[in-house]
Amino acid sequence: MRIHTIRAAVLAALCMAVQTGAQAQLFGDDQARQAILDLRQRFDQAVAAQNRLVDENTQMRRSMIDLQQQIDSLRGELARARGQEEQFGREIGELRKLQSDQQALDERLRRLESGDPTLAAGAAGQPPGPDAGGGDKQDYDTALAVFRAGDFKGAQTGFANFIKRYPRSNLAPSALFWLGNAQYATRDYREAITNFRSLLTASPNHQRAPEAMLSIANCQIELKDTRAARATLESLVKTYPQSEAAQAGKERLSRLK
Repeated sequence: MRIHTIRAAVLAALCMAVQTGAQAQLFGDDQARQAILDLRQRFDQAVAAQNRLVDENTQMRRSMIDLQQQIDSLRGELARARGQEEQFGREIGELRKLQSDQQALDERLRRLESGDPTLAAGAAGQPPGPDAGGGDKQDYDTALAVFRAGDFKGAQTGFANFIKRYPRSNLAPSALFWLGNAQYATRDYREAITNFRSLLTASPNHQRAPEAMLSIANCQIELKDTRAARATLESLVKTYPQSEAAQAGKERLSRLK
């Protein structure tokens, strides 16, 4: 709007210059010369102002581009941090299981040494525990490592293949969660919503379910669907009131307009 106003002023100044030249015969030479000089000065000032506005707009565009790049970088760092959190949680769980298995083994040995005949008779019939080194775990860890490295396109391929290959694995809900996060990181918000909802449908009590619902709201906010985001956040607070995701959802609800 300001640029259009300046252009109009410049055109008006030119018109006045023409009129002044036509009326120069009615005034003295000094008066006509001064009027032309004044008009030139006003014209130069208007052009300078327009150039300043162009420079300001260019700088503003550059600042917006820089800000968007920073947002994308933060989004990637957040996704990688979530991947590390998942890995740490699983490692802690495995360590606890090993500790529990070791305690059970120690107890069994103690009972064997004490001559417990029932334990000795039934020991051979104990079923083996779950194979912690199975193919599904290995493929899941591989896809998660790709995600943590920031290769979100590659992570999408890895987790999508995992879900197709191991649809009944107990790691499938987590794979859906990270698939959605990888898609969120690449701005594929609609597909991310689809996978987060698949997780909620298949495993509504999964530990990642509250975060999945919060992630759906984040995708809806990115898609400018404020009404849907508000409904999702309200459902999150109602369905998982004690979760950390619900607390974050309350804060975002207060900021939504």
